[in-house]
Amino acid sequence: MVAQDYAVLVGYFVLMAGIGLWSMLKIHKQEDYFLGSRGFGKVLQAFAAFGAGTGSYDPVTVGRTTFTSGISGVWSVLLWLFVTPFYWITGVWYRRMRHLTLGDWFVERYESRAMGLAYAVFGILYMTWYDALGFSAVSKVWAPLIGTETFDLSFLSAVGFDPGVVPIRYVLVPLIALVVTVYGVLGGLRAAYWTDLVQGIFIILLSVLLIPAGLNALVERFGDPNSMGILDGFRIMHQQVPADYFNIVEPPKGGEFPLHYIVAIVVLNLVGVVVQPHFIATGGGSAKTETAARVGLVMGNFLKRFCTIGWALTALIVLAYMADSVELAADPDTVWSVAARELLGPFKLGLVGLMLACLLAALMSSVDCGMLMISALVVRNGYAAYVNPHASERTYVFIGRVVGVLAISLAAAIAIWWYDVWEQLKVAWELPILFAAPFWVGMYWRKATPLAAWATVLFTLCVFVVLPLALPAMVPSLSENPRYTGTNERVTTIVTRLAAPADVARRQAAIGDWDRRVEKWLAEDPSRTGAGARARFGARPEPLTAGEVFQEEQDTGGSAIYWTEGVEPIGKEQFGRRDFKEVSREEKGNELVIRQRYDIPTRGTGGFRVDFLLYDWLGVPLAELSDNALETLRLPTMVVLPFVVMIVVSLITPSVNKEVLDRYYVKMKTPVDPDPDADRAAIEASYRNPSRFDHRRLVPYFGLEVQRPKLLDVAGFVVSFLICFAIIWFTVWLVNFQ
Repeated sequence: MVAQDYAVLVGYFVLMAGIGLWSMLKIHKQEDYFLGSRGFGKVLQAFAAFGAGTGSYDPVTVGRTTFTSGISGVWSVLLWLFVTPFYWITGVWYRRMRHLTLGDWFVERYESRAMGLAYAVFGILYMTWYDALGFSAVSKVWAPLIGTETFDLSFLSAVGFDPGVVPIRYVLVPLIALVVTVYGVLGGLRAAYWTDLVQGIFIILLSVLLIPAGLNALVERFGDPNSMGILDGFRIMHQQVPADYFNIVEPPKGGEFPLHYIVAIVVLNLVGVVVQPHFIATGGGSAKTETAARVGLVMGNFLKRFCTIGWALTALIVLAYMADSVELAADPDTVWSVAARELLGPFKLGLVGLMLACLLAALMSSVDCGMLMISALVVRNGYAAYVNPHASERTYVFIGRVVGVLAISLAAAIAIWWYDVWEQLKVAWELPILFAAPFWVGMYWRKATPLAAWATVLFTLCVFVVLPLALPAMVPSLSENPRYTGTNERVTTIVTRLAAPADVARRQAAIGDWDRRVEKWLAEDPSRTGAGARARFGARPEPLTAGEVFQEEQDTGGSAIYWTEGVEPIGKEQFGRRDFKEVSREEKGNELVIRQRYDIPTRGTGGFRVDFLLYDWLGVPLAELSDNALETLRLPTMVVLPFVVMIVVSLITPSVNKEVLDRYYVKMKTPVDPDPDADRAAIEASYRNPSRFDHRRLVPYFGLEVQRPKLLDVAGFVVSFLICFAIIWFTVWLVNFQ
């Protein structure tokens, strides 16, 4: 980075802080601080949804998965695509709730202050984890651009504290957290939304900035700059990258996103997204009107989908241009930063600083909202509910600000402790399932009961969180029980084909990475030998030339079925080739598929997947399934079982008081008036006549509260679905353009 880059960053930070100071002057009560007085129109709502839903981890994650799996890696973020049409419906919900937090909704629907507190605990954990994910992603990007993985803090010895040389994230993460805290704590949601508008523009820049630079770099490196234009970079990209990397639903061998996994994650996201804590604000609750709520939510998320295409295309360009990078071979999470450094750095125009500002914008637009939702949950469902329900508005806002500082600090600490972006993202996908069933069932069925909601939350918590962690400690012998230490088959696929240029470059990178790891391993202990290195890391990869017939070997499987961290050999440091027994060998065209199983005693490590006992009982041949199939099987139990518990327990337990239910459901049917006084009058009229909208019930039986959709509901939903398919078509067309 050069002086111009740092100048861009300083200017960006000053602008964000200024917006925070301006917004602070407009805060007088909780609604001002947590929901911006519910006065936002379509544009600000759209950029708020776009900003809150777009984190710095998104381009980092798409960059990693596309670099390793081809264009199918776009699904690491595009998994939310087919959830977007449902936002046309849910946006109205959050506005009609007329609450400050989703914890308030659980209190009202289940007539349980404790349920609101339980949700608040979940919401705090979820948003903290989500914010930590953003910190991890942006610090991974920043470190390579700065040019060092460590930072010397020995100068602090002057004040009696000398931590010495520490990883760079120990400095970067707290620094970024400080910037977010300044404007978010000062200005509340109003500052968050106005900064989201600015940051949304930066994120769009982030999505396209590297594309022309990358295409031009391809022409300069592999083509003829004198006779070729920038669009010829697309043709060169196809020449450099293997053809199967351009299949959007059929990934290369070992790819992470086969079709069945995509479908399963889409369903999981649809079920869980409705209880994400920030949706009470960005999902429509802070909008001035219902139309602003649904239009802002849908359009903001579609804007993110289009940006996702840019991130994936950038990663493919980087793969074509830098497949020989040892740095990327060692850590694909750094695709974005290495590309920015190599493609933008030589211009010395502050473009690297602009890229960092864009990534910070993606981070800050998510983290500020998460911080405010944590503050709101603590104030509304903790302090006001249990400590001081009659405190002044100023007191509530002050406590919210204090909690915001603590929330950001905790998220930064988690990011420093666990530095794996992809694993953090998968945890963030799954956490909302704790409260999803009570929300969905309670939204549409009068019979949903408080006891059923509690039973569902506790069941989900026990089966998917507590028991997996507790059982190995409670029953130590479980980890060595042969019935539960099995793995799926280890599948070695050997493909014989002509080497593409990217294959050659990747082989060079693999050789460099092998040399680096072996050199480091030998230096750690002088008694180690080259033979020991080959036993540990395998044989050194052989060089490759373009057009050469070669065999590409891909190992998958061998993954633990019941254990979250895998299995390890008993009495050995690691597995060797002789520890496998061949099960079958089959040739399919240019592919040779060899299936093997472990032939030695193993020990399970990590948590125990209790829900997989159901598949074992049903006789599912788990050992014959692929890694992705096993991952997919985790989702049906996670989605279906909580709903089964919720419905069954609701049928045998006492319901909520009828008067409470009447007030809740008629309020949810009462359209929002943008004038607060008129809206209160409409609500009072509904309370006086709870059957006011019963004529609109689609099924007036069984306690179902499903309303007949209006033409606007159907039209918006259908159009949104058509846009989803248009986005997929555009993605396929763009990456296959030559």
